Amino acid sequence: MNNPLINPGIGVFFWMMLSFGILFFILAKWAWPALLKALKSREKAIEDSLNAAEKAREEMLMLKSHNEDLLLEAKRERDDIIRNARAAGEQIIEKAKADASAEIVRMRESALESIKNEKLRAMHDLKNQIAQFSIDIAEKLIKTELSDRERADAFVKKELEAIQKQYE
Repeated sequence: MNNPLINPGIGVFFWMMLSFGILFFILAKWAWPALLKALKSREKAIEDSLNAAEKAREEMLMLKSHNEDLLLEAKRERDDIIRNARAAGEQIIEKAKADASAEIVRMRESALESIKNEKLRAMHDLKNQIAQFSIDIAEKLIKTELSDRERADAFVKKELEAIQKQYE
């Protein structure tokens, strides 16, 4: 069991401690501050990244909430627009119906007035024709002998039949 690695001598132990002390001094003087500075810098960068991520997440939640509010408002506006459009359409239809009804009434009254005028004109023409026929019959009766009653009656019947055939 005399292995020098397991049981080192005092000289080896001294030089190892001295080497370790010098190495520790060099590391403590120049390496540790640089390493600690790099670690603190990294820690700060990670912490800033986490804070930024948390802030971004909160902003995303706010944006999502805002977007949902905007969507609800847009849906309400769409419903209002559709409702107003339907109401306007119904008003237009009702106005068109009322206008059409008024136009129909006006056209009907105009047609009735026209029919009335035509009827009056036709009756006036008919009266004029009857008067003319009466005058013609009277002329012919006067021309014939009024003394012969049978001839006069036969003549009047004959003329009336001629007039009836003319209008049939």
